[in-house]
Amino acid sequence: MARPAVFLDRDGTVTREVGYINHVDRLELLPDSAAAIRRLNEAGVPVVLITNQAGVARGYFPYELVGVVHQRLRELLAAEGACLDGIYFCPHVPEGKVAPFNVDCACRKPKTKMVEDAARDLDLELPASFAVGDKITDVVMAHRARARGVLVLTGYGRGELESQAHQWTEQPDYIAEHLGEAVGWILREIGRD
Repeated sequence: MARPAVFLDRDGTVTREVGYINHVDRLELLPDSAAAIRRLNEAGVPVVLITNQAGVARGYFPYELVGVVHQRLRELLAAEGACLDGIYFCPHVPEGKVAPFNVDCACRKPKTKMVEDAARDLDLELPASFAVGDKITDVVMAHRARARGVLVLTGYGRGELESQAHQWTEQPDYIAEHLGEAVGWILREIGRD
């Protein structure tokens, strides 16, 4: 039986987009994100965070801070009855200044290594899965992994839709105002609403 998952971008999708989170106090959940993740938890759908964190390679914050931020994210979600089944992040960017993170990797979205690793680690079926994010790169990553991609209009999403859509080579499978709407659509699509 297919085991679909929902892969979520972090900044602008689950948490408020504030630029590089160089201190844990800058992390803030978007108003509907914990409830949306809790709906997926209750429906038995694995939820995996997939996030680019190039600030490591750029020298804006240490590698270890990403783990601290993600621990705080888990705490904020748990306080609202929600949880993530996994967290995967890419600290790389070729033009970075901090070795060994200043490389062209296989994991930086829209590349697919993070979702492939999660699928292997958690026994997920990518063609039955969805990725949700506020950038078209999240949608492209989903399509490259044979999953479906949802663009949310939080974070950078509305700006990407209004000023960049004419340049997109791929289209979202669905466009949602926020994560809660995206989750409602996904649950209907997989028959678990």
